[in-house]
Amino acid sequence: MEHNDVGSIRIADEVVGIIAGLAATEVSGVAGMSGGLVGGIAEMLGKKNFSKGVKVEVGEREAAVDLYIIVEYGVRIPEVALTVQENVKRAIESMTGLDVVEVNIHIQGVGFGQEGKDEDIRVR
Repeated sequence: MEHNDVGSIRIADEVVGIIAGLAATEVSGVAGMSGGLVGGIAEMLGKKNFSKGVKVEVGEREAAVDLYIIVEYGVRIPEVALTVQENVKRAIESMTGLDVVEVNIHIQGVGFGQEGKDEDIRVR
């Protein structure tokens, strides 16, 4: 929470989660966010669920983020993950002023095909 002469500013965890989700899904090679595993298959969330697949902890001056993502088949996962980490950190810090101390990436699955990126697709 930030205090100034007028009052205080508190950014909700959900807001930081939305920023993180948007920044992650902008990265080339990210098929989408994962809502968890259902029967051994990662559930891919539609593009409108920006804060789903994101877990954040927000303190007074710092934030830590865990992202559960599905990558596109054929990408170099370490490179995509690093780009996601950098993009998410930059977006949160520039929009909120919080210091992002961790961006942990959890690869939950691999997306096959491009049909309907806005819809759920089956992931192995």
